[in-house]
Amino acid sequence: MSAVKQQVAAISIVASAGMAAIKFAVGIAIGSIALISEALHSSVDLVATVITWIVVRISDRPADAEHHYGHGKLESLSALGVIALLYILAGGIVVEAYGRLREGAAPPTLSALPFVVLVVDIVVNFWRARALHKTAMDTRSQALEADALHFASDVLGSFAVIAGLGLTALGYAWGDSGAAIAVAVLISILGLRLGKSTIETLLDRAPDGASEKAEAAIRGIPGVVDVERLRVRMVGARHFVDATVHVPRTYPIDRIDDIKRKAQDAVSEALHDADLTFTATPVAHSNESVRERIMVIARNSGLAIHHVTVHDLGEKLTVSIDLEVDGDMPLKDAHDIAHRLEAAIREEFGADAEVDTHIEPLEPELPLGSDAAPARVETVQQALSRFAAEGGVIHDVHNVRVRDTDAGEIVNFHCRAAPSMSVIDVHEKVDEIERALRHAFPSVKRVISHAEPAR
Repeated sequence: MSAVKQQVAAISIVASAGMAAIKFAVGIAIGSIALISEALHSSVDLVATVITWIVVRISDRPADAEHHYGHGKLESLSALGVIALLYILAGGIVVEAYGRLREGAAPPTLSALPFVVLVVDIVVNFWRARALHKTAMDTRSQALEADALHFASDVLGSFAVIAGLGLTALGYAWGDSGAAIAVAVLISILGLRLGKSTIETLLDRAPDGASEKAEAAIRGIPGVVDVERLRVRMVGARHFVDATVHVPRTYPIDRIDDIKRKAQDAVSEALHDADLTFTATPVAHSNESVRERIMVIARNSGLAIHHVTVHDLGEKLTVSIDLEVDGDMPLKDAHDIAHRLEAAIREEFGADAEVDTHIEPLEPELPLGSDAAPARVETVQQALSRFAAEGGVIHDVHNVRVRDTDAGEIVNFHCRAAPSMSVIDVHEKVDEIERALRHAFPSVKRVISHAEPAR
């Protein structure tokens, strides 16, 4: 987009310079204050366009160590500077035109030349205004929008000058000065309109509809519970969005990161160009189970638990937990950890909650190993198949792998059971096979099974 903005601004410079020089020369030649005012207006437009050309080259630079939000605000500042120039020009035109009216200055010398110049000026400025406006909308450039507004005012100003010269030709001596004042008023009105939007941008006013679009985009992401706060501001052509979003506290970090990424994509699509700062606030779901709440408490404490059993006795809650700690940890330290976990659970569910913690050694990370010989794998697979057949429920033992490690052999296998069996029944039967294998092969350190429904 930067190249497009620079090219349009550069073309405007050439057009502004040419038309300003022609109108000024013709205005001096015929003595028309209205045409001279239009020439001065075009001269200010030339200055504005040069400023715009310089600014758009800088404003598209990416953020750096000193400008964390980029350089887009330069466009707003340049627009304010150009507006100030326009108001100075409008004031000067009004003073000069009023002086001529009061002193009764001679009307300008009329010919076809000024009308031809003004018609050409209208055509050129109309084309430039449309090209600049389209590029400003496509790139959301306030500097180009200001430039487009100037050339649109030139078109209207030229019509005013034609009307003034026409009135002069009809014998109304005040026509030329009246047209000059009309140009000044037009400049002031258009400047006020642009100044309002530019100042709002500098004051970080949220663009109309941007907050609603961003919030709707974020709320549409699966996993988002609520949007607590959302702020939007513009820096150049880019929307900067700050959002504080509620997410379920039971979600793992990688799930929350996925929500953040999807939110950034959704907001960028809704606003076309956005930088999202996403703050996730974990909250409890209204349908969160007791077991989920206990898992959250343990996770926030950095503890590994399993076999969470919960009983609701009406007046109080009983909770049983298996807590895993380092096997080499002294019992006193392990008991202190268990005591803090129990206290946190009672704080969540009430002081009368009954909490029992079974402390067991954390399963250590196993050392590196190597695949066992095929003959050993075959022996283990035959044993597993035999134990499964004895139980009469588990069958089709397959995908057997045996690894040798310094700590002993590690066995992984898959098996099948009836699809209608409960998980508890399957788990008990598979456990029997695993115990039988460890009893038959004392060198086996660990057995990991994966049960599948029968085909």
